[in-house]
Amino acid sequence: MKHELIKRYFPEITEQQEAQFEALGALYEEWNTRINVVSRKDMEHLYTRHILHSLAIAKVCQFEAGAKVIDIGCGGGFPSVPLAILFPEVEFVGVDSIGKKIRVVEGVRDGAKIENLRALNCRAESVGEKFDYVVSRAVTEMARFMPWAWPLLRKGERGTLPNGVLYLKGGELAEELAATRRRWDIYDIRTMFDDEFFETKKVVYTPYK
Repeated sequence: MKHELIKRYFPEITEQQEAQFEALGALYEEWNTRINVVSRKDMEHLYTRHILHSLAIAKVCQFEAGAKVIDIGCGGGFPSVPLAILFPEVEFVGVDSIGKKIRVVEGVRDGAKIENLRALNCRAESVGEKFDYVVSRAVTEMARFMPWAWPLLRKGERGTLPNGVLYLKGGELAEELAATRRRWDIYDIRTMFDDEFFETKKVVYTPYK
């Protein structure tokens, strides 16, 4: 069972969560034949390269019950879909300006019975709500991303880190992060998960101050 990869790194998940993670494989296979959001090559590695990759954020910050998290540029639902399964008492909102990607998120969400995730077809600037955390995965360069994310945040600490931005990035980041003129903490995913795919992958975090 492919969900056993998730269980290996998150042994505390419930039977319901196991079933939800297991359901994602077939649901993404089905939706990907209609609307291509994951490359064919990557579909073979869905649980490692998309689901587990998304959950690296949970190794950096555990969200507490009642927290609100927005995924800007959620694409087909990464990282918001796996995180919403892992944190069922946290409210997640996935936002993307491309309608067909939001249809995939809604289809997967409904199929896996994920009740704490909303999917909005709009730009981040027009959401009109405040959140405790912003999450995202390789949407654009950070200097461009931060003006979208920053106005959506509110001060506080609704998890094991103060409210802020948690972003999945790969490669050499020093120059790109410096351009935002903010202090960033960088977490190497290779120290969390044992797979060569994560060799250069990171979670970067900055608190909202």
